[in-house]
Amino acid sequence: MRSALERFSNEPLPAGRIALVVAYQGSLYHGWQAQQSDHDTVQGTLQKALSRVAAHEVALSCAGRTDAGVHATAQVVHFDTTSLRSPHAWVAGTNHFLPPDIVVRWAGPVSTEFHARYSATAREYRYVILNQTVPPAQRYRQSTWIHYPLNERRMHDAAQLLVGTHDFSALRAAECQSKTPVRQLHSIDVSRHGDYILLQLRANAFLHHMVRNITGTLLPIGEGTRPVAWVSDVLASKDRRCAGITAPAHGLYLVGVDYPDAFGLPALPKGPAVFTPDI
Repeated sequence: MRSALERFSNEPLPAGRIALVVAYQGSLYHGWQAQQSDHDTVQGTLQKALSRVAAHEVALSCAGRTDAGVHATAQVVHFDTTSLRSPHAWVAGTNHFLPPDIVVRWAGPVSTEFHARYSATAREYRYVILNQTVPPAQRYRQSTWIHYPLNERRMHDAAQLLVGTHDFSALRAAECQSKTPVRQLHSIDVSRHGDYILLQLRANAFLHHMVRNITGTLLPIGEGTRPVAWVSDVLASKDRRCAGITAPAHGLYLVGVDYPDAFGLPALPKGPAVFTPDI
């Protein structure tokens, strides 16, 4: 892995495939995917900025298409270019044309075998809950406020029943278009950091709304209105109607995507890091 602290070179890269690591605050965007409507999207905004730097139209592929309101600290994308630009130009030049809520963190060349989505071996998401009696005045679009007390230990214990390879039909959106509901959930941890509760999930891939539906299912367990073992009943039902609510989008962050070391993507710090020093 390349160091996350390396300086961006001014030496031009050869034409070919370029990968980027991108962060964004998704509150003002209608999700990642570009649309034919007038809605602003992260992909559409980033493609326009990159096209100005490249001096040709750029088409992006991403590691994971986030929904409206969802954030990312380490979204990975790739595009092909005929232009000769340095890593510094791809990063600083693109950021110059971007609004402040989208930032390119890193750029570098990758082989044509690399694909931001299909080469990924795992994705990592974090869900941030602010658990206090009054709503937040700041960062209200960056976490989900839950006013009633939550027991994060119960939530963590219940979450362990989801680890492994399962049919997650009960925890995916009704409109999910994946050909199979089977996913391998590598790990899920629930921890408290002051008034914040952090859910951290890592899997080979995630279904549509899977993280938000898992969070919504753990909430009544944390509240104490459902037993820890209820998660197993939900999973076994394979019925979305048996699970909890779909938690709000604004608490969710895509924080990491894993690839084989041979592709040379950087190991960047994971976020969000704005809530407490421990996160």
